[in-house]
Amino acid sequence: MFRKFTQRARNIVIHAQEEARDLGHPAIGTEHILLGLLREGEGVGARALISLGIDLANVREEVKRIIGQEEIKREDAAGDLPITPRVKKVFNLAFEEARLQGVNYVGTEHLLLALIREEEGLASQVLLSMGVKLESLREQVLLLLGAESSSLMEHEPPEPMAASNQVPGHKGRKARSKTPTLDAYSRDLT
Repeated sequence: MFRKFTQRARNIVIHAQEEARDLGHPAIGTEHILLGLLREGEGVGARALISLGIDLANVREEVKRIIGQEEIKREDAAGDLPITPRVKKVFNLAFEEARLQGVNYVGTEHLLLALIREEEGLASQVLLSMGVKLESLREQVLLLLGAESSSLMEHEPPEPMAASNQVPGHKGRKARSKTPTLDAYSRDLT
């Protein structure tokens, strides 16, 4: 399942397990994924949360207030913790978010967008109880993604304009090609 996760997204799952263990919880819930996102501190997901004033300490305190903290028994602390069905749903939603954005990997932004979509999870309840509007958070993620993709586009190589691509009688105007990538990175040898 984690094969298509970016390294940061994998780190979030590791941090989530550590947060669940530190809180003495028996499984990784959506609240732990949210804590893992903040603990990672990098990537679009974390930047979106931080830009809205959401920080790790406050979220951790809110999780403790809502569901409490358990005493950890030594024998319970070893091994991997299971994920809850809601977290499994969040992972599936994250894959769907990635697909909708046309990428073949799950990044921090997809995990956060999935947490927002899974409105019944504790992560959403924590955010709402802290006064966060989920739609505003979603818009912030998309805004950051847009800024990131536009800065990437500035560094793409310019598309060369071949004479065969020009519309006759319209100087400098290109005809729509059915193979723009091929046109940009190849030369017509005929």
